Formats: sequence, structure tokens, C-alpha cells
Amino acid sequence: MDASGGSGQPRSGDDEPTEHPADPTAPTNDPTHHPEPEHRPTKPPTRPGDPDPQPEHRSLAHTEPHGPDHGPTGTADGRPPARRPREPGGGLLMGRPFGVPVYVAPSWFLVAALITWVFGGQLDRVLPELGALRYLVSLFFAVAFYASVLVHELAHTVAALCFKLPVRRIQLQFFGGVSEIEKEAETPGREFVLAFVGPLLSLVLAGLFYLALKPVRPDTVPGVLLAGLMISNLIVAAFNLLPGLPLDGGRMLRAVVWKITGKPMNGTVAAAWVGRALALSVLVGLPLLNNSAALGGDGTVSGMDTVTDALLAAILAAIIWTGAGNSLRMARLREHLPELRARTLTRRAVPVETDTPLSEALRRANAAGARALVVVDTDGHPLSLVREAAIVGVPEHRRPWVAVSSLATDLTDRMRVSAELSGEELLDALRAAPATEYLVVENTGEIYGVLSAADVERAFVKAMARPS
Repeated sequence: MDASGGSGQPRSGDDEPTEHPADPTAPTNDPTHHPEPEHRPTKPPTRPGDPDPQPEHRSLAHTEPHGPDHGPTGTADGRPPARRPREPGGGLLMGRPFGVPVYVAPSWFLVAALITWVFGGQLDRVLPELGALRYLVSLFFAVAFYASVLVHELAHTVAALCFKLPVRRIQLQFFGGVSEIEKEAETPGREFVLAFVGPLLSLVLAGLFYLALKPVRPDTVPGVLLAGLMISNLIVAAFNLLPGLPLDGGRMLRAVVWKITGKPMNGTVAAAWVGRALALSVLVGLPLLNNSAALGGDGTVSGMDTVTDALLAAILAAIIWTGAGNSLRMARLREHLPELRARTLTRRAVPVETDTPLSEALRRANAAGARALVVVDTDGHPLSLVREAAIVGVPEHRRPWVAVSSLATDLTDRMRVSAELSGEELLDALRAAPATEYLVVENTGEIYGVLSAADVERAFVKAMARPS
């Protein structure tokens, strides 16, 4: 996100983050086990380098239900990995250029009213004959300015789509807009281009408005509007080129440091701290700069102007500071994502036939040291997964009379995940079909075990808690 029209940080599932996201529907029926992460699949890992499963295990029959774990916060923020991201939203849908939804946030109407009021006051000094019509002209300027911001955002979007990066949405909001790009650019060169095209388009627009202004008298409505749009686009471009996250210039700085060091995390840290320094500079420097300009003019500075300048500086500084912090959190999330591997998080499973009594299925699972049940047909093909939360709801004295099929969830194709999945690919597979358990299979189709969404969520939270 940037304060006047830059691209958002890639989202992970944030939401975004998180922007990105946007309420996710989550697997609220948490598995009925304690959080000891033993991982004994149906057969031992066969790939070189796979970690050995942990020996400790807890009996499936004696597990107890527990409340849901809470995932990390932020837009990317990083929300719990097994939850489905909310459908893009966040305001009034204006259209879908290039297939990407464009929303106008409620906060836009506030800033449009502010621009209308401020620009209307300036028009009263330049074109006093307009009278009350000046506010209609000012409203047109506010809409035209945000149309320019939309062009800025579309530049980021088109570049992202050219690089095969999915864009969740574009949102016009207070102090500009944001393009929520869901994945990170693969190379520093692409990252640089992705960030630079926004300010470049703003500069191009400023040039076009300048050319359109040349044959027009400056003391007319078209002249004032064209001059205002030229200056505002120059300001948007200049502000976004400042070298600190979350601004486009910060992403360009990140790309440069990434290229020099070979590590994207180093670029993020450098650009984020520059962004925080920039936020402090805006907080202190913007009021001083405006006061100096006023004293250099008529020599007076009103109390209302001072308060307005301080409030504007505080809002801008807060946006930049918060965006820099979110960038750091998103970078840490991406750094730890590869630690989430389906093969190491999978529980060992025991296949049981449809009419097997629950008590017998649990006996087999405990004897094998397994913590999951897969219902299969007579040929051994998986049909459904027994829900751990449902097991707890069956009193022990009734378990000999309850068939496992009555506690199972039918398998769909998207509930089958490959044992080779890890990181973002694993999270994308789980988001595509929200459930409490998933069947993990080898590339050959052989059952490897069962993956619990809660296990993935706990591993995600644990990875995020570790320092980078």
C-alpha cells in the first residue's frame, strides 16, 4: 500500500493480506488432539532428506477437543493458513478492468469531500465569478484526480499480470489506492519494474495534462482543472518515488538491495527501516515546510492551518510507518513458509472399511500408533475421512455400535493433496477446499496419511513466532 497510489505488498493468504485479503470461512471443527506434532505417515518417508517422524504420539481414542488456535494477525497480513480468503470486497464495485475488481472504499467519499472543499476555496480566489458552481467544478477535479490514481494502480496491475502474478483487487481509498498483488515477484528486476511503472504512468499523465494546458488560458475552468491535475500527478509520482516501504520507491530500493545481496529479506529490512525514518521525517518536516512557505508569502500562519498541517502529517506518517511494519511481517511470513511441508505435518492413518465399528477402528489405530482413520472400499480405495471432532461426541459405551462411515466426511478431489506440497502451494491447496482433514497421497496415488488443518495452523503460528 502507498499513500497516493502505489501497489500493495503481495498477500499470502492474508490477506492479505491483507491487505491483500477478505470473513474467511475456516475449519472451525478443530481436530480432537493435543498439539504434540508426531508425524507418522502410513509408510515412512522415502525421499532423501525427509526428517524422521517424531516418536511421541497420543492415542486417537483418548484425545480431547480443544478450542481453535488463533493465527497471526496483519494483511497479509498473515491470517491462519487453512482459512479461505474472503472474496474481494471493501467498498463499491466500480468495474473489472483486466478481470481485476476495482472498489471505491467508503473513506474515498470523505477525502473527495475534503478535496472539493479545499479546491473550491482556491477556485474562489482564481475564478470568483463561478460562485457556488465552484464546488461542482471541485468535485469534478476530485473524481478526475482519483481516475489518475486508478491509472497508476492499473499500471501496477498490468505489470503484475504480465509477470503471471495474481492481483486480488484494486481499492481506491483515503490518500490514494492500493493494488493487492498476491505473490512476490520472482526476481529483483521484476520487482523493480513492478514498482516503477506506477510513478512512471503518473509522470506520463502529468506530461499529457501539461501538453493539454498549453493552448488553454490559465484563468478559465479548463485551465485551472488541467493545471491542478498536472501538479497533483507530479506530486503523486514524486511522493511514491520516496525510497521507503510501503511506497513504490521503497519497493525499488528493496529490489536494488535484493540484487546486491542476493537476499530479498535484506532488501525488505533496509527499505522498511528507511520507510520508518521517512514517516518520522514527514511527521516533523511537513508542518515545518508548510509554515516556512506561509511565512515566505504573506508572513502569517493561522492556528487552523497549523492544526490542519499537523493532522495531515500525522495521518501520512502513520500510514507509512504502519505499511513499513506490515512489509516486514509479510517478509518474515514468506521466509518461514517453506517450513510448512505436507510430508512432515501428515499424521499416520489406518484404512478401515465402511461398516467397521468405531471401537474396532480406534483399536487398530492405537495398535499402529496412528492418529487418523481413512474409510476405504473393499479394494482399498479411499472414500472418506473420519472427523476427529465427531469421535469425541460418541460416548465410549456406544462406540462398538457406531460405524465409522457415520462420522466421516466424503472425499472430494480437492481434499486430496500431494505429499510433495509445501509453503505457499500447500496453503493454496488448503484454501481451495476448506476442511478439517485432508487425504495426503503420493504421486503414485498411494495413501500417505491425513493432514489436519489445525496442525498446519499451529505449525504456521510457531514458524511466525520464531525470529528471522
